[in-house]
Amino acid sequence: MLVRGRGSRYITIMMSKNRAIKIALAQLNPIVGDLSGNAGLLKQARAEAAASGADIVVASELCLTGYPPEDLVLKRSFLTRARRMVDDLVALTADGGPALIFGAPMIDGGQLHNSVVAADGGQMAVRHKHHLPNYAVFDEKRLFHAGPLPVPVEMRGVRIGVPICEDIWFGDVCAHLKANGAELLVSPNGSPFERGKHEKRCAHARARVGETRLPLVYVNQFGGQDELVFDGGSFVMAGDGTIAVQGAVWSSDVIVTDWCAGEGAWVCKPQAAAYVPDDLAQIYQAATLGLRDYVNKNGFPSVLLGLSGGIDSAICAAMAVDALGADHVHAVMLPSRYTSRSSLDDAAACAGALSIRLDTVPIAPPVEAVETVLSDMFVGTNADITEENIQSRLRGTLLMAVSNKFGSMVVTTGNKSEVSVGYATLYGDMNGGYNPIKDIYKTEVFKLARWRNGHVPETGMGPAGVVIPETIIEKPPSAELRPDQKDEDSLPPYDALDDILFCLVEDELGVDEIVARGHAKDVVRRIEHLLYVSEYKRRQAAPGAKIGARNFGRDRRYPITNGFRDALTRQH
Repeated sequence: MLVRGRGSRYITIMMSKNRAIKIALAQLNPIVGDLSGNAGLLKQARAEAAASGADIVVASELCLTGYPPEDLVLKRSFLTRARRMVDDLVALTADGGPALIFGAPMIDGGQLHNSVVAADGGQMAVRHKHHLPNYAVFDEKRLFHAGPLPVPVEMRGVRIGVPICEDIWFGDVCAHLKANGAELLVSPNGSPFERGKHEKRCAHARARVGETRLPLVYVNQFGGQDELVFDGGSFVMAGDGTIAVQGAVWSSDVIVTDWCAGEGAWVCKPQAAAYVPDDLAQIYQAATLGLRDYVNKNGFPSVLLGLSGGIDSAICAAMAVDALGADHVHAVMLPSRYTSRSSLDDAAACAGALSIRLDTVPIAPPVEAVETVLSDMFVGTNADITEENIQSRLRGTLLMAVSNKFGSMVVTTGNKSEVSVGYATLYGDMNGGYNPIKDIYKTEVFKLARWRNGHVPETGMGPAGVVIPETIIEKPPSAELRPDQKDEDSLPPYDALDDILFCLVEDELGVDEIVARGHAKDVVRRIEHLLYVSEYKRRQAAPGAKIGARNFGRDRRYPITNGFRDALTRQH
């Protein structure tokens, strides 16, 4: 039983040598702000775990509110209701069923904390997060106060240390817990996905286990929350640093683990490890999950997208079908006078392979009307990017009209390469509610298309086989806004462009460093310039799933008004 409250130290009690316990890892998909719904998820997980004989159920960081709650926690009415839900959940544990460990915002001494509630027998102990992350997508220091170094809580005869998420990225919290008698580490997390994140989590967990020689239970959130995507991947790490239990990625799960007290240490019975997909599969799953949860959690009945016959809209259509099912995806072809026959055929073939509705709405008449009404003002000028953007903006207007009429959310389809350099039209092809490939470079889009043609993601609702015609993958990318237009008329080849952009965005390298990789200096300077001057566009872009370490918006935050240029600075 839980025998000590907030901030108190444990009392040593005698236990039998052959102690055993079942701990359930509740990997749930909360909705930020849905306090009653999230409490319901916790209750459901507890009931499921109880049916399997679990003694303790552990949920993720701030599970009650959903993570990250952002400025909701500054609202007093929200905190009042959250505390009411906490008390209800604590009272629930008086029924003799499993104890609960779950995350919730708690006020202590007039200060707001990111906390974990340990509840059993109708009583609770509270522990506060000590290390508050304040980098990349995290800004917890503006919302919460750091708690003191925590001491263990005693539940069901086990002295449990509860380092919360960031607390396991440093050694001091776990060392303090060990010094104060912890027998087992249980770490609730809200750790969003990015490339290579699973390996980083395991590395930090292994470091803490190596320092303390204590096994560690790692419970992560699952699901999409605006730009952030949580992949789950909860696990148990044994005292020797090996993975005893690997939970599923990209799904909700309640994993019941069996423990026994060996010679002075708790040991988890190994289980068959859940499959962890390769990098391309994880990127595809992240983008798909982000779209699915954004649509479903915000109550949209379906999605709509412009299907151009190009690879970006094709991969987005495939993701939409995998996320929502073909019946909830509507595509519109919006051909202009410059649209090729092959693009029309490719769009139709893609829609047919995905079994989605495809309508065709020619834009030539409205383009002609706009050009006519502007003709007096534009007299004496030559056609340029203005006329190209008119086409794009009319497409955006027509898609938004269909969206307004039928309630479908528009999916926008610009990849990270285009978003980086502004090769997209504000209020045109940038129109939309969500962009699943916003953080995916063009070269990765090609790889994902080939991957999807050979695989159906585990949670995918789309068909097997080729869903993106080979002709789409093979043809040179083009916006088709002028005769014989190709992307490479305006941009370097995507292999070179993406390497330059990765250096500038992900690695924050200087121009000279990038030139040293073999790129022409004038090209690098031009791309750097385009990256900076396109910031105003990105500030108005739809959200999209975070895939890499430096996504636009939450990670990379540059000023719109910006007089710095690395290349120019180095000239003086």
